[in-house]
Amino acid sequence: MSFSPQSLSGSEIRQKFLNFYAEHSHKILPSASLVPEDPTVLLTIAGMLPFKPIFLGQRPPEVPRATTSQKCIRTNDIENVGRTARHHTFFEMLGNFSFGDYFKPQAIAWGWELSTKVFGLPPERLVVSVFEDDDEAFEIWRDKIGIPGYRIQRMGEDDNFWKSGPTGPCGPCSEIYYDFHPELGDDNIDLEDDTRFIEFYNLVFMQYNRDADGNLTPLQNKNIDTGMGLERMAQILQSVPNNYETDLIFPIIKTAADIAGIDYKKSDDKTKVSLKVIGDHVRAVVHLITDGVTASNIGRGYILRRLIRRVVRHGRLIGIEGEFTTKVAETAIRLSEEAYPQTRERETLIKTELQREEERFLETLERGEKLLAEVLDKKPKKISGKDAFVLYDTYGFPLELTQEIAEENGLTVDVEGFEAEMEEQRRRSQNAHETIDLTVQGSLDKLAENIHPTAFLGYSEPISEALVKAILVEGKSVESAEAGTKVQIVLDQTPFYAESGGQIGDRGFLSFGETVVRVEDVQKESNIFIHLGKVERGILTVGMTVNAQIDRACRRRAQANHTATHLLQAALKLIVDPTISQAGSLVSFDRLRFDFNCPRQLTPEEVQQVEDQVNTWIAEAHPAVVAEMPLEEAKKKGATAMFGEKYADVVRVVDYTGVSMELCGGTHVNNTAEIGLFKIVSETGISSGIRRIEAVAGQSVLDYLKVRDNVVKELGDRFKAKPEELPERITNLQNELKATQKQLEAAKGELAIAKSDQLLATAETVGEVKILVAELPGVDADSLKTAAERLQQKLGESAVVLGSSPEEGKVSLVAAFSSKVHKEKKLQAGKFIGNIAKICGGGGGGRPNFAQAGGRDASKLSEALESAKTQLVEGLK
Repeated sequence: MSFSPQSLSGSEIRQKFLNFYAEHSHKILPSASLVPEDPTVLLTIAGMLPFKPIFLGQRPPEVPRATTSQKCIRTNDIENVGRTARHHTFFEMLGNFSFGDYFKPQAIAWGWELSTKVFGLPPERLVVSVFEDDDEAFEIWRDKIGIPGYRIQRMGEDDNFWKSGPTGPCGPCSEIYYDFHPELGDDNIDLEDDTRFIEFYNLVFMQYNRDADGNLTPLQNKNIDTGMGLERMAQILQSVPNNYETDLIFPIIKTAADIAGIDYKKSDDKTKVSLKVIGDHVRAVVHLITDGVTASNIGRGYILRRLIRRVVRHGRLIGIEGEFTTKVAETAIRLSEEAYPQTRERETLIKTELQREEERFLETLERGEKLLAEVLDKKPKKISGKDAFVLYDTYGFPLELTQEIAEENGLTVDVEGFEAEMEEQRRRSQNAHETIDLTVQGSLDKLAENIHPTAFLGYSEPISEALVKAILVEGKSVESAEAGTKVQIVLDQTPFYAESGGQIGDRGFLSFGETVVRVEDVQKESNIFIHLGKVERGILTVGMTVNAQIDRACRRRAQANHTATHLLQAALKLIVDPTISQAGSLVSFDRLRFDFNCPRQLTPEEVQQVEDQVNTWIAEAHPAVVAEMPLEEAKKKGATAMFGEKYADVVRVVDYTGVSMELCGGTHVNNTAEIGLFKIVSETGISSGIRRIEAVAGQSVLDYLKVRDNVVKELGDRFKAKPEELPERITNLQNELKATQKQLEAAKGELAIAKSDQLLATAETVGEVKILVAELPGVDADSLKTAAERLQQKLGESAVVLGSSPEEGKVSLVAAFSSKVHKEKKLQAGKFIGNIAKICGGGGGGRPNFAQAGGRDASKLSEALESAKTQLVEGLK
């Protein structure tokens, strides 16, 4: 059955793609988070990324065939967004994957069937490309599919050979293009002409491994990795001129246009670009926040902040003055909630984050305008590319706005310099997070090729025998290690918990005869446990069978703290907000840390209620029920998952009945009563929308209280007071100190007035105005202000400028001008004193009649005051 292009919405395209491959024995897998497990990549930038360990052979495939609609974000060519028909930061990649199952003939046949039968694309409008040396693919397309040879283009390695990096899995690819203008004929087909052709489906035949010398050898398991751009297919099937006018994005654009009071169809190209940027970026922002990213100045947080600021900036360019991002985000949420219901579930968080960032950026824009004013004050011949880029990158000023303001001031902007700065940033950005490198492997990863995953026995066995499979010293594999050597050890099985899920690794010992190894930490790489420690006695050798024993006291503390984080999250959901979710955690032997999404600070009463609730559950002695079950079953039972975390099909569920049920691989107490006590130490904000609670549990509570008790005893001895009397005693001392400080300030003021009165006789007359410029040594800023105001009132129509250096190296300046000075003579106190302060390496400002300033170079104070006097005389003549 075929469908007319106009009949398919973006949602229908997505579902028909997945259903087609599901009918061909592919398992439909959910989209992975935009925050990838792979530490070498900042964001999920391709549909294949979640399957990287399978392609590398590090992890066996759970299914032979899979299909996904994967959310992706790329920002390496962000400046093209809105300017071309198909560039995006956020996009969905429809993909089908074979892990050593089917290969070229089937992938090509299904790709053609999907394109022509399911999506109804006319065969005569399709052109394909193959790698220049891939005769097999060429012959399949020509002889089995029936495409004429002149509509099959052979292309070079840059276009049609996929590689993960300089070495590793790679292979030729074949791409399917749609022809918008078949009337131009088949002569001189140029697939680079994106006004005629659009590449919508890429089939990668991962069949080789490339070594360090560039040699290609066939892989034992040949894989298929494909990608179809959902937005591109929507453009084709909906017969619109670009991706932005599809039903996936245009409703967001329409919302922004309505807010601005403009008509997209009737707008000029510049306005359309801004509307497209808003449409694209809002989708990206909604999904990033949904997947747990919060705005910051580093990493993913910086990307989110930059995207939000570009949305706000382009909103201003089309005339939107007030806050608007939450309104366009609502449209984006509505469009995505069917396929990605998490966006609606996290609606409050998305809108809160957007509102907060928008408010902050509007303030930042004002500061950018001030910075531009300072640049113009220097009267440059042109605005440098560097200054223009700082305004763009730091303050969100578009180049066009800087050029417009410069033109008003008779200046130009060094556009070439700006572009050079932009290119440098683009290069840094691309190097940082736009490369899928499947070859970043250390010595530990190489062990995975010959060593089976470590069997973990530690849930039930604190002691076990284990075979030493490998020893690493300074990253290199060795056969033995002597006493005093720091080592990394791989065992066939272990009772030691490896750091994961926020819980740190176990400590303990490995022993055999006289050989003793102290284990200080345990890490995990590709399911191989790495025991880090030091050989204390004897010689450790590969093949030795050792007695592995954890430090039970440390394990008990870690268990208490880890279970306490589960109870803490449950209490926060119960008392503060049911939408709260974990954003990170640390479970150590002596403390715990829990980060969670929350747009506001908790009140002291809420913190106390949360602590009391956790201690109540501890006292109620809830037993732990730990079970493994299918992921979907665990979700149906209501188990809490770490948002954005990728889980296996079978998961471990830790359930304290009636209190907390979470997916967790950590170690826990058998009964909440084993925790003993729980105490919150602090509640703070660590970034926008993310709060942090630090706490202690079990034995650590006693350690914490012991320190506090010692502090209270010492204070009691010093103040000769009982513990319960300390608050009152300290309050009394604070009040006495405040009273003394007030008396001191009053005395300083009186001294300043006395000194200033002596200056009245030194005032000079310029025309109808008296001027007084002088230094009052040792007088602080407040007293200087009082003295200046008093002198100006006594002198009448006057201009008073005073300076002082109350602290070593610091300068205080003040200007008090009468109405004749600032109204008739047009001398503004704020601007005047601000310029004088620059001589002392400072700045300042204020009202036209009164202003204060400061500086950092006291050696320049005399020079500054002389300049002030000269400028006053010239300004008043």
